[in-house]
Amino acid sequence: MKVNLKIWRQPDAQSKGQFVDYHLDDINPEMSFLEMLDALNKKLIEQGEDPVAFEHDCREGICGSCGLFINGRPHGPEREVATCQLHMRSFSDGETIVVEPWRAKPFPVIKDLIVDRSAFDKILNAGGFVSVDTGSAPEANTPAVKKLNAEKAFDAGVCIGCGACVAACKNSSASLFVAAKISQLALLPQGKPEAKKRARNMVAKMHELGFGSCTSTEACEVECPKSISLEHIARMNREYLNASFAEEEE
Repeated sequence: MKVNLKIWRQPDAQSKGQFVDYHLDDINPEMSFLEMLDALNKKLIEQGEDPVAFEHDCREGICGSCGLFINGRPHGPEREVATCQLHMRSFSDGETIVVEPWRAKPFPVIKDLIVDRSAFDKILNAGGFVSVDTGSAPEANTPAVKKLNAEKAFDAGVCIGCGACVAACKNSSASLFVAAKISQLALLPQGKPEAKKRARNMVAKMHELGFGSCTSTEACEVECPKSISLEHIARMNREYLNASFAEEEE
């Protein structure tokens, strides 16, 4: 198959970027999107041109580093897949594909399609460590966590921190990411000792870094490759409000 590419090229954070057109022939429909970009870079290098910079690591939908804005959607046209899991069979022969980096102030462009997502690390660091009072040995057959809570915690824990929620949101809100991290621990006994401090600090850091507020458009849930539910944002809000009331009482 043949594809026409319009790819955002930007030498560094200080330079102005622009779209550059490329054309590729003989693309195998079974190629992943990143393999297609590999093929493009091979062609550019052979022509003595600067290859397109894009980020990747595991290429298995686990690390979250591969996020791209493809034809106006985070991670492309398919649901519940990261960019590395997207295949060229999802596009038509001869189609024009527009590829951009995440567009959000807290995610400045480093080069071409690579953005700095260290803001997420700062939010996680604001949450602090997790301690647990082990106490005495529990009854052997007593489950440590209720099954429903364990399942919901797991649903939140599968967040890969790719930033698609931020890219999809008209406000560049990181609420779904932050909610997933807060909700996961709020549902587990290990997260209880620091729960109040965690909710306050992580939400405060999110706003400090310039992420917008959630207005419940649900775009984040739709575009999330792991289908993290908005339910976790509701839990984050409850945790934050409870922590705020507790702070006032103190």
